[in-house]
Amino acid sequence: MKDFHFKEFSVRQSGQVFRVGTDAVLLGSLALVHGARNILEVGTGTGIISLMAAQRNSTAQIVAIDIDEEAVHLAQENFSHSPFWERLHAKEADFTLFSAAKKFDLILSNPPYFAANNSEKDVLARQQKTLTFSTLIEEAAQHLSEDGRLSVIIPYESGLYFTQKCKEKHLSLQRKITIHGNADAAPKRLILEFGHSSFSCVEETFIIEKSPRQYSEQYLEATKAFHVFGDGK
Repeated sequence: MKDFHFKEFSVRQSGQVFRVGTDAVLLGSLALVHGARNILEVGTGTGIISLMAAQRNSTAQIVAIDIDEEAVHLAQENFSHSPFWERLHAKEADFTLFSAAKKFDLILSNPPYFAANNSEKDVLARQQKTLTFSTLIEEAAQHLSEDGRLSVIIPYESGLYFTQKCKEKHLSLQRKITIHGNADAAPKRLILEFGHSSFSCVEETFIIEKSPRQYSEQYLEATKAFHVFGDGK
């Protein structure tokens, strides 16, 4: 499987670990990472989101956990070959058993969002067998610092449920990005950011493509520090 090359780092991929995808690139590009001193990524896979966060925030210390041993090895390999290797640490851990000496200013996750089923494709990364939304929210609430944020990318149709579960754990919606494949398409994904503090939610709309296989100016601007594009393609 080919490596995925960005401007400042590369991501080695494996057929046994969930590959680099648009969801991860969007969260890595759009999450509010500035000002966070300690960052935790839950379900890191190849490590791409943590790598992007490390590039965007030059001082943050980042811990990336995954329950899959092979994913952790792959992420650590990608970290060690990046310019940010000293600030990135991959650990094999179940989030429900994870402990840390410090609270986190930011918790990032592109969590599994399919219900458990009989598919054998990318089971841990795609199906809610070891990490459900409820578990992610409950554990994140305990690991966030007072002003910390939980930032996730999930399917649009899961937004109300996820927000309600966060509310039950006293996490308020602070930012909402509604993502469309193109301007005429129904909403596809949501990037949601929650925190202990309650204030007016900032709402944004994000369009990935302006026409088939042509990225929008919005997407190009958001990812210009990472992707190597030619003529906007």
